[in-house]
Amino acid sequence: MAKPKVSHASGKRKSAVARATVRLGKGILKINSIPLHLYEPEIARLRIKEALAIAGPKVTSKVNIKVNVKGGGWSSQTEAVRLAIAKALVDYTDSEKLKKEYLDYDRHLLVADTRRKETRKPMTHSRARAKRQKSYR
Repeated sequence: MAKPKVSHASGKRKSAVARATVRLGKGILKINSIPLHLYEPEIARLRIKEALAIAGPKVTSKVNIKVNVKGGGWSSQTEAVRLAIAKALVDYTDSEKLKKEYLDYDRHLLVADTRRKETRKPMTHSRARAKRQKSYR
């Protein structure tokens, strides 16, 4: 008996890391054990639904998606989640058409944004680049 197909993918944004698992199911999506329709804030929920809407109900109604996310703020977590979901769905379906649709809509659905916060510099009062103000008293 063949094993059922399962896809794992991860997404990162700043210090947020999301791990998504896609397997055959009834169309349930849970993020940290919270169903998507209860996930807050609403703008985050809508951003995550973009990845599902592009894939369409033909794909998403037949799979269960479980996502674990930690680190970062809610916005970074949202970006990490949608990246992980999109990568996992492309891997699960092996569809070049779906991959092209994701890339045409928003490249960051499949390609991670590698920007990070610039580290602070010494003698700058917790700023990254601003010069220290001179005082001639």
